[in-house]
Amino acid sequence: MQHEQFVAHARLEDRHWWFTGRRAILTALIHAVAPPGAGVALVDVGCGTGGNAAALAREYRVLGLDPSADAVALARSRFPAVQFIQTDDPEAGRAHLAQGGVVIMTDVLEHVADDRDLLARVIAVLPAGGHLILTVPADPGLWSRHDTQFGHHRRYRTEDFRALWHDAPVEERLLTPFNSRLWPVIATIRRFTHDNGSDLQIPTGPLNAVLHRIFAGEAKALVRAIDHETPAFSRGVSLAAVLRKL
Repeated sequence: MQHEQFVAHARLEDRHWWFTGRRAILTALIHAVAPPGAGVALVDVGCGTGGNAAALAREYRVLGLDPSADAVALARSRFPAVQFIQTDDPEAGRAHLAQGGVVIMTDVLEHVADDRDLLARVIAVLPAGGHLILTVPADPGLWSRHDTQFGHHRRYRTEDFRALWHDAPVEERLLTPFNSRLWPVIATIRRFTHDNGSDLQIPTGPLNAVLHRIFAGEAKALVRAIDHETPAFSRGVSLAAVLRKL
């Protein structure tokens, strides 16, 4: 991503329905596997401009890692009470996670050429019993100029996503599509408006709030699906996984 895109993300991530809805879902999943408590550690790998890390820092001991100097500078300026480190090495989070905790990677792996290697390095620093929560864009058929502009290497099919941790020392507690309720609308936009670029613009009026409620409302179904073989939804714009280190 370029500097201008990070600035746009910083401007949008506190208000845009997709960011706020995903954050509500992410928080619900974290609460389910690692209830807030005194000093529970959380590392946000690929934290970007810091919105998720800052929101979770109200309940967890948070460290944000990102390889982009622009992103980390924006995160530090916006959230000076949260610790951010500029690095592309997950090893920087090992000491923070020494007593266990949670690692989140929200829409990060699609930006990385060798996604399997990055995931393996993240799993390596997570102590036994710790959790890893991942989200990625789903359905290669939804590929559009939005993906190109934001530096995506791929969109994932469920089986390709699962293959990334097939041989890793983790237990899969959840793998499911999400952002399912809005899939028909988003799929139509992505498939028939390829030249319009990114769709990350805040809708006008009350529509943004309505879209947030629709998207965030999927959280309960996702939490219920943990430790069940049946996914929460049959299709979606994104995929979510919850893994526990063995």
